[in-house]
Amino acid sequence: MMLSIAADLALVALVTCLMLVLPALARPTLPFGVRVTAERAGDPAIVTQRRVYTRLVVAVAAVAAVVSILTGQPAVTLGVLVAADLLLYYRAHLKVRAAKSGGGWAGERRQGITMDTTFRTDPVRVPWVWGLPALAVVLLTAGIGWWSSSTVAGWFEPVLSQAGLTLLVVVVILIVLRARPDLDAARPKSSARRYRIYLRGVATLSLLSAACLNLSLLIWALRQWGVVGNVVGNTVGWLVAGCLPLVALLGGWLVWETKVGQAGHRLPALPDEQEEDTGMAQRDDDRYWFLAGTIYANRRDPALLVHARLGSSSWTLNLGHPIAWLLLGLVVIGLAGLVLATVFGGIDLPQKRGIF
Repeated sequence: MMLSIAADLALVALVTCLMLVLPALARPTLPFGVRVTAERAGDPAIVTQRRVYTRLVVAVAAVAAVVSILTGQPAVTLGVLVAADLLLYYRAHLKVRAAKSGGGWAGERRQGITMDTTFRTDPVRVPWVWGLPALAVVLLTAGIGWWSSSTVAGWFEPVLSQAGLTLLVVVVILIVLRARPDLDAARPKSSARRYRIYLRGVATLSLLSAACLNLSLLIWALRQWGVVGNVVGNTVGWLVAGCLPLVALLGGWLVWETKVGQAGHRLPALPDEQEEDTGMAQRDDDRYWFLAGTIYANRRDPALLVHARLGSSSWTLNLGHPIAWLLLGLVVIGLAGLVLATVFGGIDLPQKRGIF
């Protein structure tokens, strides 16, 4: 019982910490997904909303912890907590946007955009060497599975999942590295240099993420194969062991995001970049962003993938692009196919078992 309560409280604390860190990861010129000038980044209206948001998120977390303990429904409580935190974030977004509109912040500087063609002529390369750990885990899983399992299906399924996951990560990296860079019109030189470092870091961490996920799949496969017996203990022990790589993965991303920031804005400027200022502000495109910077729709923008405003290392489709709807349609068709295959017995669902 105490273990279950501790796990519930840990989940509430994890979600709360992530939501508290979320505004800090964004650039100072994108508070709560609203485009502002560098001079307005420290405006009292923005500072006030940051403080109010923090206090409300902490208060909601305290209520969620109490409700989770009293009701014994952690899944429902966690879902309500996430929804409440996102609504608080959206509330802060609306408040900052209203302050920007009422104060006429958008007209304080000449607006413009900056482009760096070297991202096309000399793009950031995939750091393939960091993909070796993921490949090594796949080969290790194949070797252990072949040695321990009596049937091909018994060891091939985890290996296939790992290979598919690694391939998916590589494809996403290739797409992100070719996406349009999000540069600052006020500081084009320094923002381009920082964005390159940022992209290399995203690619490296993504490949290491594939290794962590593959390692979790290997740990859970070892239990299925019965390779190490009861060394780890009961199901809870196996669950904790399988989640350890994921915890390390999350911690690594948070540390890196905190140090580098969205688009690399936290990286130190070089001596010749200290005084860089073109006198322009990034073009105000708030009217194309919806739901606090999570959805982008601009028919005049030829870019298919753009850097999102919510969080740090996140990209989103331009819903004003016809190909975006084609991709979404393919995803819907694929999900519908999985559901139909499950309903008609083409895919066997795992048996539901308690973990405690």
